[in-house]
Amino acid sequence: MLPRPHLLELQASWLAPARARALRQIDVGRRRTVLDLGCGYGAVTEELVRRAGGRVVAFDVNRPAVSQAPGERIQGTAERLPFAPRSFDLVFSQFSLLWMPRTGIDEIARVLTTDGVLVALEPDYDGLIEWPPESVSRDLWIAALRRAGAEPLIGRMLPERLAASGLHVEVALLDTLTAPAADRLDFLNELPLNDEERARLRSLAPATVAHLPVFIVTARHVR
Repeated sequence: MLPRPHLLELQASWLAPARARALRQIDVGRRRTVLDLGCGYGAVTEELVRRAGGRVVAFDVNRPAVSQAPGERIQGTAERLPFAPRSFDLVFSQFSLLWMPRTGIDEIARVLTTDGVLVALEPDYDGLIEWPPESVSRDLWIAALRRAGAEPLIGRMLPERLAASGLHVEVALLDTLTAPAADRLDFLNELPLNDEERARLRSLAPATVAHLPVFIVTARHVR
């Protein structure tokens, strides 16, 4: 499921500092072939086009969404990426791998060049920290995401899955605690909730702390 465009823009803005740091560390300006994997409506694609040194491909399973992304656009599925082996020296993913099958990891490894790198920012909803207790929504997120076909614990699973595909993995965690955004639960409202869950969502108290662990992963072929 794909949130509405303005929510993805919000998400991109919240993650901008961590994303900028990760892309700077892999020297994004020297990357000549870039895949924005699971680009949605292209909330980050324009940034990649601006910062990378060459071709950027926006890729998503949702045809109406990817058609709105800037630059080169391709619709397809992660189970079998429609690209030749060693096509990209940067694959970027932001809150996308949680929606993709495990075979998508092997596909990433296949399309990365020998010196290529994956940069992924992926969440772990089981680690969601919220306060006070009356504001806790973690179990709602986990149930709704799984109902929608996502893996809400992808953050903690990703390093092992990438290593199993022959990639060397480095992991950092989002380390900045900011005030909870007033519209943070708008994303949850987009997910398939039952009537009881929606009633509970409406009754949640405002959070004074809401911190979602985000795994900032870089992965390269083992040499």
